[in-house]
Amino acid sequence: MSRELEEIVIHSSLAYRLRCLAGVLACLGLLGFALYAQYVWMMDPCPLCIFQRIAFAAVGFFFLAGAIHGPRAAGRLVVLLPLLICAATGIAIAGRHLWIQSLPADQVPSCGPGLGYLVDTFPFMHMLKIVLTGSGECAKVQKILGLPMPAWSLAWFLLLAGWAVWVTKSGYGREQRLAGR
Repeated sequence: MSRELEEIVIHSSLAYRLRCLAGVLACLGLLGFALYAQYVWMMDPCPLCIFQRIAFAAVGFFFLAGAIHGPRAAGRLVVLLPLLICAATGIAIAGRHLWIQSLPADQVPSCGPGLGYLVDTFPFMHMLKIVLTGSGECAKVQKILGLPMPAWSLAWFLLLAGWAVWVTKSGYGREQRLAGR
């Protein structure tokens, strides 16, 4: 490997790791804010809110995997693809949550049991179906800076997915050209 290529690969790997670390910090910040809203502002999360938190944690996990491992070239896709699946899942859940919040009052599903009860009582797939169907507590609109919480989640999932794609693509072409591939 030529000295120039080696320097570019090292720089590219470090830049990739730092950008992934920024993704981890964003996810941790979002989860920290969710806990702050729950325990300081007393905004109790509904089951869909909790699932969105799980999706943020999963996105953060894959950013962390990229930051720790620092793969090159095609190895970055191994980090990107599951991260995008987790972000897309979060987008779908946040979109569903926004849809439930937009329903007229007479069409809102009735309140159901808490997530802890559902997890303890039902098989996983049945519990998942109940949660994604939504309940009355998911229809409660809690706004921050004029937007409902799921709208913020949706925006952040889109931003994090876009960030992950950019992080994966940046530097990739230059590495490949210099490697003669």
